[in-house]
Amino acid sequence: MLVLVAVHALAAVIAPVLVRLLGRRALYVLAAVPAAAGVWALTRTEEVRAGRPVVETVTWVPQLGLDLALRMGTLSWLLVLLVGGVGALVLVYSARYFHSDDPSLGRFAAVFVAFAGAMLGLVVSDDLLLLYVFWELTTVFSYLLIGSDPTKRASRRAAMQALLVTTLGGLAMLAGFVMLGQHAGSYRWSEIAGNLPEGGYLTAALVLVLLGVTSKSAIFPFSFWLPRAMAAPTPVSAYLHAAAMVKAGVFLAALMGPAVGQATVWRAILLGGGLITLFLGGWTALRQVDLKLLLAYGTVSQLGLLMVILGAGTRDTALAGAAMLLAHALFKATLFLVVGVVDHVTGTRDLRELSGLGRRAPALAAVAGLAAASMAGLPPLFGFVAKEAALEAFLHGGPVEMLVLAGVVAGSALTVAYTLRFLWGAFAAKPDVPDTRVERIEPAFLGPAAVLALAGLVVGIAAPAVDRVLAPYADQFPTADPGYHLALWHGLTPALGLSALAVTGGVALFLLLQRRRPRLVRLPFDGATGYDRLAGAVDRAAVELTGATQRGSLPFYLGVILLVLVILPGGAVLAGLPWAQRFQLWDTPLQAVAGAVVVVAALVAARARRRLTAMILVGVTGYGTALLFILHGAPDLALTQFLVETVTIVMFVLVLRRLPRRFSARPIRATRQFRVALGVAVGVVTAGMAYVAAGSRVATPISVDFPDEAVSYGGGKNVVNVTLVDIRAWDTMGEIAVLVVAATGVASLIFRGTRALDLRSGIPGVGRQQSSRPRWLTSGATSRQQSVILQVVTRLLFHAILLFSIYLLFSGHNAPGGGFAAGLVAGLGLAVRYLAGGRTELNGAAPVDAGFVLGAGLFVAVGTGVAAMLLGGEFLQSATLDFHLPLLGHVHFVTSVFFDVGVYLIVVGLVLDILRSLGAEMDRQEEDDEQQTEPAGVREEELV
Repeated sequence: MLVLVAVHALAAVIAPVLVRLLGRRALYVLAAVPAAAGVWALTRTEEVRAGRPVVETVTWVPQLGLDLALRMGTLSWLLVLLVGGVGALVLVYSARYFHSDDPSLGRFAAVFVAFAGAMLGLVVSDDLLLLYVFWELTTVFSYLLIGSDPTKRASRRAAMQALLVTTLGGLAMLAGFVMLGQHAGSYRWSEIAGNLPEGGYLTAALVLVLLGVTSKSAIFPFSFWLPRAMAAPTPVSAYLHAAAMVKAGVFLAALMGPAVGQATVWRAILLGGGLITLFLGGWTALRQVDLKLLLAYGTVSQLGLLMVILGAGTRDTALAGAAMLLAHALFKATLFLVVGVVDHVTGTRDLRELSGLGRRAPALAAVAGLAAASMAGLPPLFGFVAKEAALEAFLHGGPVEMLVLAGVVAGSALTVAYTLRFLWGAFAAKPDVPDTRVERIEPAFLGPAAVLALAGLVVGIAAPAVDRVLAPYADQFPTADPGYHLALWHGLTPALGLSALAVTGGVALFLLLQRRRPRLVRLPFDGATGYDRLAGAVDRAAVELTGATQRGSLPFYLGVILLVLVILPGGAVLAGLPWAQRFQLWDTPLQAVAGAVVVVAALVAARARRRLTAMILVGVTGYGTALLFILHGAPDLALTQFLVETVTIVMFVLVLRRLPRRFSARPIRATRQFRVALGVAVGVVTAGMAYVAAGSRVATPISVDFPDEAVSYGGGKNVVNVTLVDIRAWDTMGEIAVLVVAATGVASLIFRGTRALDLRSGIPGVGRQQSSRPRWLTSGATSRQQSVILQVVTRLLFHAILLFSIYLLFSGHNAPGGGFAAGLVAGLGLAVRYLAGGRTELNGAAPVDAGFVLGAGLFVAVGTGVAAMLLGGEFLQSATLDFHLPLLGHVHFVTSVFFDVGVYLIVVGLVLDILRSLGAEMDRQEEDDEQQTEPAGVREEELV
C-alpha cells in the first residue's frame, strides 16, 4: 500500500515532463497509476471477503511512537477500487476533454495524480494522525484543482471557499482525534475502537470529528461550498465531487460507525444534518438550468442520504450505506462525464438552449439514461438495489426510524424528479427551441462514461456477489437477526412498494414543476450566509487593523514590538516572584568598568544628533561586550564579537554615505518621554529575564559534558568551534542557509540591470577608471580623494590578513578561531581593499561572483554531510584521522574542517556581496546620477 502511494507521488512529479513530451497522450500513461491501485485491490478480494484485513506498518517517528500504519478492510477495499478505477477512467476521459495546447494540462495532470495518491493514503490509513495528514493533502490538492484557472475570479473564490471550510473542519477533527488517541494510548483506529471514552469526553470528541466529516462531505450547514466548486473543469467534478473528496467524510463516518454508531450525538448530527441536506439539495436541484449545477445540488442531496443511512448505526443500514456509496460513485461520475461531453459537442450546458440531443447523439443519451436510472433507483441498476436495502433497513425500527424512513422516501421522490429534469433538459426535443447542433463524439471520449454506466448495470445484476464482499463490514455492527442481503429481487415487499411510491411521486412532481419553477427555500440560517458574513467581518477587521498599525513609521512598528515584549514576557517575569536569591554583581571589578563603558556609550548614543557619532558609540557598546567576554574567560566569543562589530561598522559606514549627516527633527517632548520610558522598561525586562533564567535552572546543563565530548567525539579542544561544526552542526547548517538567503535578498534589492550584475560578479574592468597617479594597488586609484598612505598600508597588510584568516580557519578546532571568525577576517581584508581603492580595486582583489562563493560554500558544507552518509555514517558525522607527513610530522585531522571551510566561504561571500551591493553598486548609482545631472548644469552655465 505504501508503495502505491509512493508511486502516485513519483508520477505526480514526472507528470509535467510527460505532458511536455507526449502532450495529452501522457494522461493515458498516468492513468495506469490509479488503475494499478484498483487492480491491486481486486487481487486482495478473497482476503477482504474472508474478513482478513491487509495490514502494513512502517516506522515513521519512533521517538513519538508514530508509524505509517496502513490497514485495508472491507470499507477501505471498496474506496480503493473507486479511487483507483474511477480515477483511471477520468484521466482517460481527460485526454480527450483537454486540448493538446492547453498550458495548464501538465499542472492538472500532476495535481490530479497527487490527489489520487492522497485519497488512496487516506482510505487505507489506520493511524488517525496519518489519516489527518492525507486528509489535509486532499484539501490542498482539491484547492489547486478547483482553482485550476487562476484567471477566473469564480475559480479563485470557489477554491478558497472550499479550502477554508474543509480546513477549519479538519482542524476541529484533529482535536477530536487527539482526544480519542490520548485516552486510548494509541492513534490506531483499530485499537481506539475497542477503548473508547465515555460520557461528555466522548461526546465532545465525536462532535469535533463530525465537524470535519460534515464539512468535507458538504453536509448542512456546510453544503454551500460544493456547488460553487463546479467552477472546476468537469473531470475534476466527476472525480472529486462524485467518487473521491466528498466521499472522504462519508468514509470516515462509515469507518467509525461500528464503534460509535449508537452514540446519541452521532445519530442526531448525522440523521438531522443528513435529512436537511437531502431535502435542500434535492429541491434546489430542481431550480437549476445549468446541467452541471443540477448534478452538483443532486450530489449534495445524495451525500445527505448517505449520511442518513450510515448514521443510523445498524447492521442493515451499514450494508445499505456501503452499497449506496458504490452506486452513487458509479452513476454520478458517469453523469458528470456526460455533462462534459454535452458541453464539448454543443458548446453549452444550459438546458434552456439544448433540444433534440437525444436524437442526434443516441449513444450519449443511452449512457446518460443508464446512469440516471440508477440514480432514480430503477431496476435492474445497482442504485435500485441500494435504495431498496435502505428502505428495508428503516422499516424495522422505532419511531425515529419511521420518521427517517418518511424522509428517505420523500428525498427519493425529489431524486426522481431532478433526474427526469436532467434527462429532459439535456436530451428532449423542446417545442420552442431549435435543435442543437452536435459535433462528432469520439468513442474514446464517451468510453469512460459508458464503462461506468455499464458497471452500474453489471453490479446490479450481480448484487449477491457484491453482498458477499460487503457483508464483513456490515457484520461489525450489532444485530439480533441474520440480517438483510443485497439482491435484485426480494419479491413483493413493503420496501418495493415504497420504492414505487417514490418513483411515482417523483414523476408527478416533475410534471407539476414543468408548469412553474419551484420557489427558492430559505432557512433562517444557512452556511453560505454565515460564511459570507464571517468572511466580510474578517476582511473589515483586517482593513481596520492594517489602517491602525501599518502607518509606514518604523519607530511606531518598533515601539509596538517592544511594548509587547514589556507586557507579555515582563508580566511572566513578575508572575514568577519571588525569584532565586543568588545574585553577584561581578567576578572582578574590571567587569564593572567594562559594563559602565557600555552603559555610558549607549546613553550618549541615544542623545547623539549625528548619525556617524551614534554609530560609533553603538560600536563601542559592542566592543565593550567583547571585553566582558574576555573577562569571563571566553576568548573565542570575544574574537567573534570584535570581528562582527567591526564588519557591522563597515556596513553602517557604507550606508550612511547616502543618508543625511544629522537625524531628522526630534519628536515632541511627550513622544521622547514615552520612548525613554519604553527603552528603560525594555532594558529592565531583558535584564530580568536573563536573571530569572540564569537563577531558575534546576537540571544539570548538557553543556557540562561538552568539554569531554569535544575531545573524544569531535577531536578538538576548542569547545565552541567543535560545538558549531560537530556537536550541533545541524544548527549551523540552518544558520548558514539563512545567511545565503539574506545575501541573495540584499543583492536582489540593490542590483539592477545587466551592468550591475556584472559588477556583482566582479568582472575586471567594469567601470574602471584610469589614473595617472602611481599605482600602489592592482587597479590603481580611482579618485584623488583616496589616501596614498592607506593604499600603501593595504598593499603591505592585505596578504598577511588573508594568511591570518587561513590560520584561524585550520587552528579553530583547538584554539580560538574557526570558519566563521576566519571568514570575517578575510572579509575585513576585502573591505580594506575597497576602502583603499574603490570598487575597481575590490573587483581586482576578488574577480569572482559573490553568489558563486556563497553557493560553493553551501555546496561544500552540504557535501560534507552527504559524504559522511555515503561512507556509512550519519549526516554531518565527523571522523578523526592521525597520520604522519614528511616535514610536517604528526598530523591530527578532523573531517569537520571541510564543513568549516564551507562556513568560511559563505561568510567571505556574504561580506563580498555586501561590499559590492552597499558599496560598489551604490557608488555606481551615485556616479550615474551625477552624469545625468551634469548636462543640466552645463546648460545653466551657457544660459548665464
